[in-house]
Amino acid sequence: MGLTRVTTKLTNIASPKKSYEALFLVDTGATDSMAPADKLEKMGVRKEGRTSYELADGTAREYWFGLAKIQFMGETTAGRVIFVELRSEPILGVTALESVGIMVDPAHRTLHRLPAIPLKKAAGRR
Repeated sequence: MGLTRVTTKLTNIASPKKSYEALFLVDTGATDSMAPADKLEKMGVRKEGRTSYELADGTAREYWFGLAKIQFMGETTAGRVIFVELRSEPILGVTALESVGIMVDPAHRTLHRLPAIPLKKAAGRR
């Protein structure tokens, strides 16, 4: 699959005039979204805690996370945003995508809206 990017705006929930907008890499393998620490700090996003995340190479690493409003493709949600190294590419994780009913079409490297956001578990899953 190729790379898909989408313009995304993060906004400080407590101070809505403070925001950061950039082209985010869509990563369905990442649960949470992430952005360079300096951008989140400039927005005034407060570090809420630390969590261990598994990286693509299988190693685990702890990162600080904060909470922000997340806007993309005319949709709005809110969630965890991980504070990462200054030169890291911002990533839009699957939690943000699924919470607004956006799915990735890997064959065409595009994003599509679902006709409705599922509220039930898929058949056969508990």
